[in-house]
Amino acid sequence: MNLPETSDDEVRIGIAVTVPPPYGPALVSARARFGDPAAGQIPPHVTLLVPTALAADRIHHVDTHLDVVAAHHQPFVMHLRGTATFRPVSPVVFVQVVEGIASCEQLERDVRTGPLDQELRFPYHPHVTVAHELDDDGLDRAFDGLSQFEASFVVDRFHRYLHGDDGVWRPAREYLLTGAGADAAPVRRP
Repeated sequence: MNLPETSDDEVRIGIAVTVPPPYGPALVSARARFGDPAAGQIPPHVTLLVPTALAADRIHHVDTHLDVVAAHHQPFVMHLRGTATFRPVSPVVFVQVVEGIASCEQLERDVRTGPLDQELRFPYHPHVTVAHELDDDGLDRAFDGLSQFEASFVVDRFHRYLHGDDGVWRPAREYLLTGAGADAAPVRRP
């Protein structure tokens, strides 16, 4: 994983939709079975903002920004199904988002404004990584092992993660999606 360098007065954050139980823990177990050493360090998630170095005294500005973003988005259904890969460009196998893509794209675009404005290295593609930087056999095991995986849940929040000195990403704050437009359709519960 490419992590930005930080100085003494900076922290490393990421913004993501966390995959809830029972699906998240099942994906952690699967990732560990495939031999990915990051299984216990990175909770299963859909990234909204890649790892970013930020001055620690700017966190309150980020939280204010993310509160506003969350207030403009309503909950949505996310459906995960099957596997795909970024190979040969990147040694990654992931579970595909098959419903909720547009909502993730809109949320990601709004998160990446204001104090979090930055250019993307690759086009945004919502997904849940289940194997990263393993050898080809490990990536193949992940691709085949989760090819029948399926999960559906309501996304009603996202998290700001903080990267610890021990290499573990931990949720530091959650932001509830409370927006509802006049023309917004109710969220269909899976």
